[in-house]
Amino acid sequence: MFAIIKTGGKQYKVAEGGKFLIEKLDHKVGEEFDFEEVLLVGNAKAENAKIGNPLVRGAKVRARVLDHGKAEKKIIFKFKNKTRYWKKKGHRQPFTKVEILKITA
Repeated sequence: MFAIIKTGGKQYKVAEGGKFLIEKLDHKVGEEFDFEEVLLVGNAKAENAKIGNPLVRGAKVRARVLDHGKAEKKIIFKFKNKTRYWKKKGHRQPFTKVEILKITA
């Protein structure tokens, strides 16, 4: 069984037992919680899929927080020729690693 959930302004296709990196959430490590915004629920063959309008009523995805961290550094470099202008900045995006425990429709 799989579902498509919406979190952090993005959509993710998740399956039971899967581990995913998503935008940072304010939950502690080991804590279980539910994703309420479920857009689609279906099985492996895509038969009898429930499509939301925009959300599937009563559907929840149970997840557990495994870890928090930061992604690798992205470098932003600006340069203008012949004007002695250059800027170098870096950014590390925070993430949360979650494990999907159960999908209920």
